[in-house]
Amino acid sequence: MADSSFDIVSKIDRQEVDNALGQTAREIATRFDFKGTGATIEWQGEAAIEISASADDRASAVLDVFKDKLIKRNQSLKILDASDPRASGRESKISIALKEGISSEDAKKITKLIRDEGPKGVKAQIQGDELRVSSKKRDDLQAVIALVNAQDLDFAVQFTNRR
Repeated sequence: MADSSFDIVSKIDRQEVDNALGQTAREIATRFDFKGTGATIEWQGEAAIEISASADDRASAVLDVFKDKLIKRNQSLKILDASDPRASGRESKISIALKEGISSEDAKKITKLIRDEGPKGVKAQIQGDELRVSSKKRDDLQAVIALVNAQDLDFAVQFTNRR
């Protein structure tokens, strides 16, 4: 019997993030507490978002609204790397970088975790910015998924390509 396998990846669902951004923009345009604050949220390139408002607390409030929208769309907040509010002329701005992919150090950490605490006979290979986990038993793979989910990693993980 062939080995069963799955991939551990850290990907961003851009459509869901874009939908959350659009919902946030509509909400700050209609909410009373954002009237006259010049609050905006918009894409800055492919993997960055910028929030601007007239004051630090308003910019932080827009970030909180955006986080709420992401949570409602089942997106992990670990994909966000938000800066502190900074002054830019008369405005306050927050830059948000979107984190995607598993770094080689994090991949090595997960591989070591699987080797040390996972079931015997499970192999983990690093393939670029993702991990391929394989085993002869599917139950062992489910145990690895539970093990990785139980860890408090500082990046979002998804399990794809199950075979």
